[in-house]
Parts: sequence; structure tokens; C-alpha cells
Amino acid sequence: MNIIKRIFVSAGILAGLLLTSCDLTTESQSTFDEPSVFADPTLTSYQIYSIYEVFGHTNSHRGRYLPWYGYNNDIEWYVSTTLNDNATIVRYSLTRTNSTLNLANGPYNELFAGIERANLSIAGIREYGNPDTRPEMAALLGEALVMRAVLYTELMKAFGEVPARFAPVTPETIYLNKADKDDLYTQLLADLEEAIGYLDWNTATTVDRVGKAFAIGMYARVALMASGYSLRPADGMAGTGDPGSIRLSNDPDLQKSVLYPKALEYLRQAINESGLELMDYEELWRSVNNMDLTAGHEIIWVIPFSNSRGRWNYTFAVRNEGYTAYSPTTSDRGGQAGPVPYLYYMYDLNGHDVRRDISCVNWLWEDRGDGTLPYPAGIADWYFGKYRFEWMTTSPYGGGNDDGVKPVYMRYADILLMAAEIANSSEVGNRDESFAKECLRKVLRRAYKGYESEADAIVDALSGETAIFAEIQKQRALEFVGEFLRKADLIRWGENLLQERMDLAAQELQAMRAGTTGPITGFNYSNISRYLWYRHGTANGIPTIEMYGIHPGESDATLDTPPAGSGWIPYLNSDGEASAYISETSAFTSSSSNSIADKATSAGFYDTSVDPEMHMWWPIFETTITNAQGALANDYGY
Repeated sequence: MNIIKRIFVSAGILAGLLLTSCDLTTESQSTFDEPSVFADPTLTSYQIYSIYEVFGHTNSHRGRYLPWYGYNNDIEWYVSTTLNDNATIVRYSLTRTNSTLNLANGPYNELFAGIERANLSIAGIREYGNPDTRPEMAALLGEALVMRAVLYTELMKAFGEVPARFAPVTPETIYLNKADKDDLYTQLLADLEEAIGYLDWNTATTVDRVGKAFAIGMYARVALMASGYSLRPADGMAGTGDPGSIRLSNDPDLQKSVLYPKALEYLRQAINESGLELMDYEELWRSVNNMDLTAGHEIIWVIPFSNSRGRWNYTFAVRNEGYTAYSPTTSDRGGQAGPVPYLYYMYDLNGHDVRRDISCVNWLWEDRGDGTLPYPAGIADWYFGKYRFEWMTTSPYGGGNDDGVKPVYMRYADILLMAAEIANSSEVGNRDESFAKECLRKVLRRAYKGYESEADAIVDALSGETAIFAEIQKQRALEFVGEFLRKADLIRWGENLLQERMDLAAQELQAMRAGTTGPITGFNYSNISRYLWYRHGTANGIPTIEMYGIHPGESDATLDTPPAGSGWIPYLNSDGEASAYISETSAFTSSSSNSIADKATSAGFYDTSVDPEMHMWWPIFETTITNAQGALANDYGY
């Protein structure tokens, strides 16, 4: 057996053991060779666990990929105004030597380490596991194929073109240049089709493990990416320094007319046969924070951090300023990114869409001498209310660098909205408007709980491919904000759409600041107040905040006259003075040095000295390029 394979298999088994609590009578490490591992379903499972284990490495998804990939876009942005190496990542001005990501063990290399573990598992099961006659081994092969597709999808979302490694490393293949993206998509789609045939609806009992529904969802997600727009080098020019252009694939097998019918057939299976369901929206997110991730409900797969690993709430929860009851640390936690402020006004203006107040939070936790209380955050700083330290009741946050929250990667609502998008498209052959609207209706009726007739009215008023597609785009924003699907959606939906939507978002913020009508929401911001009042309450033993002045129809709030009722406190600025919450001259602006001067401009979303469309991918970083011994090259001017 090749010594490289022996080392990787042994390391994979040991890594897999770390993810289990089983007591095993183990053989000596020298017997961890391919025949003994991949003929045994238990040992094969441990090898496959090692694929998942890669996500928790310090500079993999835990601390480098997830905290930085997926924003800025038209609904999610970096809250800080400080201009530094971290800001360049989200502002599309990243360099090959960026101090945060230019690491020998950064996300690029870590994801490829996971791919190597998957390759060893796939090759080993095919050779020694007899998957054609052993269903339990076929299911494990399917799991490994799906996980390899996930790892490659994550690489391609961030880096665009990458090398094609679909077999274990040999001395001859240690150093590879990039492959054409079409070749990668073709292989991933074939892998996922094969995996769908091996898995069943009950393969995964928890959402840490993948099953048939997730394989189907991944097939649809990859099909949408492969057939959509993307920054690509010219055909055959990947890894040559080609500047690239935004275009569709020229591969006849990756056209919508080919991929959409098959993807839709699979999605129909998942909708009709999987038993998945939409949960109450608040209960869904409480379950995420509470580590209650039983399979068979809405969540299909999560990034499988252990209960003491991962920086999700640490990075993205509602901000907590210093030592409080819900974030026991003397440092700030949460709130690195949040919804772009206008998103709140894209939801139903009557407040009947339950997603609004769960997803968009305009307050933070502080202790100003009266204990842990929520206070207004400022009009520019909104947070993802799906992630809350106070909702972590089963495994409370302990104050370290890791919180154990497992980020949701795919849920049933995405199955429904992908099905709606594909069924609505004329590219599918037999466009099914009725089915598209019914999938959309299910998502909206859950959103309008208690006001389902309003959801029905929205869907029933839709007619035609263009109008339905526009509503699907809107609902993907409202449904998935804070889950970081939007950037990839905008890229695949249209040439230059990523920049166009960010520029339009800046115009919307300018309308908010001026009190005029926004070009995205159509909302007239004169219908909210320039001033804010707030008061505290309690619900289920947890302090709450009620704010008056930022909701539609609350334009009557003034600096001198509080709303009706008792206990109202006027908003104070940073100098401790009562002042306007939204000021035409100061909202979204900063006078400090080394900061974004005005976030209500395109500069609030991307570095205007660069073309964000040409920097939609991260470069492969200098450390990796150097270690590739001249075999690997960047494109797109990097």
C-alpha cells in the first residue's frame, strides 16, 4: 500500500474516532490499511467522520471561511467601518498576501485536506467495500460522494476555479494547476446523481450527517450554479492568468435546458417523499441556538461542529458589549455582520411577516450599570436576530472563542424555493407555473402565520415568468438573510447583478437618510420618525426592548414628546445627548480616520477603486502559490 495513503487513512480513522463517543477495542495502528478499513462499515464510518472533522479546524470553516465568506451584498454587510485587512475581504479588494487568509493551513488547503479524505474513502469503498452488493457500504459511498461535492462547492463559491482532485494524491499529482470550472461541475453533478441512488430518506438520523434529501438539494444547488452566470477564464485558459469575463458556460451539458428538468424531478421527489416540513419560524431558530437538530423536520444539513467548536454566534449573534449574563466575557461578541438596514422595510409593512423581527434586530446587549439590558444599536447597525446568546439554553455560551452552534447549510425552505425557481423557468421545457406558485405559497404561508390569507393574496396576484421570478428573488432575501446564500444567488442570476444590487442598496440607504422613497422597497421613509424612544420590559424572565419611531406609521415621534404610556426613554447619541436617530447629515457617516466615510454609498459595500464583479472570487493566497512549486497560478488580475 502506498505510504501516503496509509498515513492519510490512519489519520482519518483517528480523526473520526475523535468525533464519536464509542468505546472500541482497536487493532494496532499498522492494521489501519485500506482492505481492513473499507471492508468494515464501522471503520469506514470513522474514516468518513474524518471528512466532517476538517470543518472544525482552526483556520478552516471555524475561524476563517465562515466568518468571512458570503457578504457584502445587497442584504448582508460588514457592520464595522474600519478599513483594514479584514475589511478588504468583504469589500472585494482582497490581495494574495492578506494577513487573515494567507495561511499555510487556511481554508483553501483545509478544504483540499477534506477532499483527500473523501477521495480515500470513495476509492477504498469502491475497491474493498463491495457497494454493489452491500447496501450499507453503498450508503457510505454515497455519503462520501456528497461530502466531496460539498467541499468542492465551498471551494468554488470562494475561489472560482480550483484544481480537479477526484482521486487520492500520488507523487505524480501532488502539484496541480486549476481545472476548468465546467469539468468540476460535470464531475460533481455525476457524483451527486450516483449518491442519490445509494441514499434513502432515513439515512441520516441527525442533521450532522447527510442523506438523500441533502444529496438532492446539493444537486439542485450545483445545477443552478453550473448553468448560471459566473466570472470565468476563457475556455481552456484556467490557471494561465486569464483576466476572465462574466458569462454562461459554453458546455452543452451544463445548460439550463439540460440541468433544470433533472433537478426539478429530484426536487419533486424530495417534496413529495422526504417527509420534511416547514417549522414555526421562531421555533426553527430557537432550535438552532439550542442544538436541537433532529433530522426529518426543516433543517437538512448543518456544518457539523462539535458542541465546543465553531465561531458562529461568536461572530454573527446579536451583538453583546462586554460582560453580561448572556455573553460572559469582557470582550465584545457577535455583530460582525448584519442585515443591510433597509431590509427591515422589505418585509410586510404591517408587521405580519414573522420573519422580520426574528431576522432583523436593531438593538444590542449592554450593561450600563443596571444589569444586562438591550439598547438601541444605531440606525446603521442591525444584527441577525436568528442567532442570539440568550436563546442558547441547552448549551449556554461560556465566553470563549467557540460557541458550538452549528450553522445551517441547507433547509427545506431552500428545496421549495429552488423548486419554484426552476419550475417557473421557461428553460425547464414544460414550465409549471402552478407548481412554482404552490412551492412559493408554502414558504409565504409559514411567514404570514396567522395572516395566511395575505400570503395567498401575494401568490395569487402573481402571473408570468418575470413577475414570479422577481418574487422568488425577494423571498430568498427575506427567508435566508444571515445564512449567506445571497452572494452566490446574485452571481448566478445575472451579469453584473452583484454590483448593480449593491449600488441600488446604497441608493436605498440614501433615501432612508433623506426621508424619501427607496428604489428597492418602494417605502417612503417619511413614514418613520427621525427620532427614537425606547423602553424595557420582560418576557419569560429575559429583558426586552420596545422601540418607537422606526416602524412604519410612527412618524409622529418627536424629540420632546414621548409616545403614549410610561417608561419611555429618548435615544441618546454617543455624547449622551438626546438627538435624532436618523439624521440627513450624519446617518451612515463616520468622521474617524481610517474608516469608510459614508456607508450609504457604494463605498459602504465595496472598494470603489476596484471592480467587485472581477473580484467576486478570492485569490489563491501567496503561501499556497509558493508551496505549489510553480504548478498553480491565479487568474483575474491577482
